Amino acid sequence: MLNCNKFILIISILSIAFIACNGGEMLENKNLLPSIKDVPTEKWEKLAQKKIYFGHRSVGNNILDGVKDIMKENPKIQLNIVETTDQADFNVGLLGHSPIGDNGDPISKINAFSDVIENGLGKKIDIASLKFCFADFTTKTKDITKIFNDYKNTMSQLKKKYPKTAFVHFTIPLVVNKANWKTRIKTLLGRKEIWEYDQNIIKNEYNELIRKEYNGKNIVFDIAKIESTYPNGDRSTFTRNGKTYYTLVPEYSRDGAHLNEVGRKKVAEQLLVFLAKLS
Repeated sequence: MLNCNKFILIISILSIAFIACNGGEMLENKNLLPSIKDVPTEKWEKLAQKKIYFGHRSVGNNILDGVKDIMKENPKIQLNIVETTDQADFNVGLLGHSPIGDNGDPISKINAFSDVIENGLGKKIDIASLKFCFADFTTKTKDITKIFNDYKNTMSQLKKKYPKTAFVHFTIPLVVNKANWKTRIKTLLGRKEIWEYDQNIIKNEYNELIRKEYNGKNIVFDIAKIESTYPNGDRSTFTRNGKTYYTLVPEYSRDGAHLNEVGRKKVAEQLLVFLAKLS
């Protein structure tokens, strides 16, 4: 049983942790993101002519809803958004998209994306991307290195076969850090596995593989960076075993994982700016 002095020590440490972590969410490093206003009109005109395919699941739908929100507010942005994998639809400028693979099974998504590209789209599109879901990388995911290698090899083969297509690499969407006072006690007791942290840790680890492989070499849309950045440029983080990890800003989500109206517009704006730069 803990004696009085040890109990007081734990309470003191917990108090400091809550003050420092803002309820488990630390703020760090100003990192202001670009704005729609930074993009000249001619860029939007060129983007509207591009043939784009986007394979995704539920968060992808959130983002596309955000794109539609922004288009209503900015008439100069006119994208033709259609759910399709029919190559005949890509005879004109189009942001085509479709659900792909099974949630919780990232390999199925890699294979399904490859099939879509190989079945005719590869020869017609300018830009292609596969976005994994937060549900694809959890504490049950066994080998992220194998998943990453399968992804990298597939993308490499597709790029060689379709060199005119720009393959955009997405980082994994994050979830809200649900740490609470019980989590603090688990940490103090030295627990190795703490699910409140581990859900985001595995996503951060995969995202580091993506950044290490493709930053400065190809094209990365860092959705995790956007989701973890507050409007003032601060980042939402937590520290585990001396290392900093990023989390979804709570104000951007309706359920701790999917994006609400604020979050979807935040990510959608950055995606539009990103795509405009490719045009």
